[in-house]
Amino acid sequence: MQYDKALVAAKLRRWETYLNNYRLPPWELIPDLGLYMEQVVALLRQCLDYLPPELKDEEFITAAAINNYVRTKIMPEPVKKRYYRVHIAYLLVICTLKQGLSIALIRRLLPVGLSEQEVREFYVRYAERHALAAAFFVEQVRGVAGPILDHSDSTPFSIARTEELIVSAAMIGGFSRLLAEKLMLLDGKDLSTGGSIEKLPGK
Repeated sequence: MQYDKALVAAKLRRWETYLNNYRLPPWELIPDLGLYMEQVVALLRQCLDYLPPELKDEEFITAAAINNYVRTKIMPEPVKKRYYRVHIAYLLVICTLKQGLSIALIRRLLPVGLSEQEVREFYVRYAERHALAAAFFVEQVRGVAGPILDHSDSTPFSIARTEELIVSAAMIGGFSRLLAEKLMLLDGKDLSTGGSIEKLPGK
């Protein structure tokens, strides 16, 4: 594998700018007109444009997937085949969580049977957390990729080779997903029912 350092640095800076400015749509700007399926799919692809054109997977958001979310009751049913603000808010949350969790775990994580006001409050908190997570991620990448970006904001984990940055990003993504899944498995449990807790030396 051969990477041009100047090109990689330029792409990292561009993505940093993008993520620093990216926000999930505010609740008030989510359409509440009653969109049909094809309009919903187009809207979601526009709002969640994470992938570069070279890697864009047209199957990331599909009508079949949305129908499956409704069928398995991860989200409310549409009203006469029309999707309103509440439905689209659920879909924005589901589609962003799909980057790090399985649909089975998302189903367990999302609240159901909420009023519209409760969905609004949940979505607003989620969108705020999403922005904070993006900012934290950008800060971490900036530190790790310090030698590539030619700045001094480096960390002990800093990497000078793009190949190592790719592998490290994949590793961290895996650890992050595992942490989220392990924490979800603790729902409703305590120290007596939550599995083995190893005794630390000297404790």
